[in-house]
Amino acid sequence: MCNDKEEKRCNECNCISDILNRIIHLQRNSYRSCPNEGCDKPFLGPDNIECFNTRPISFYNCTTGNIWEVNGSTIFRLESLDDCCCTCRILNFADGVYTATNDFFTINLECVSAIKCYGDINLAM
Repeated sequence: MCNDKEEKRCNECNCISDILNRIIHLQRNSYRSCPNEGCDKPFLGPDNIECFNTRPISFYNCTTGNIWEVNGSTIFRLESLDDCCCTCRILNFADGVYTATNDFFTINLECVSAIKCYGDINLAM
């Protein structure tokens, strides 16, 4: 696959890992009771409703361009990042509601060509 020595490496993962590091920082610094602090507010999402603790994401395969699917889901919550590998929680999405699962996977970011971010949510875990 993406680590095959015969195959050209898709990317060095730096650009994507920088973005994912920012998402992890935002998720870790989200608050349950959020004060409205303007532009430098320490939480995700709009300031007129509850605080958000998750920015759902999807990944695109660098070889095929297809969206990654794991256990029937294409939407995930970033849980940790270590160099070019990130661990994600699988999210279910039905009837406009995200549900956290207890299923996780690790992906090599060298196999990812792009990510898609969805609107911030408050995910019960």
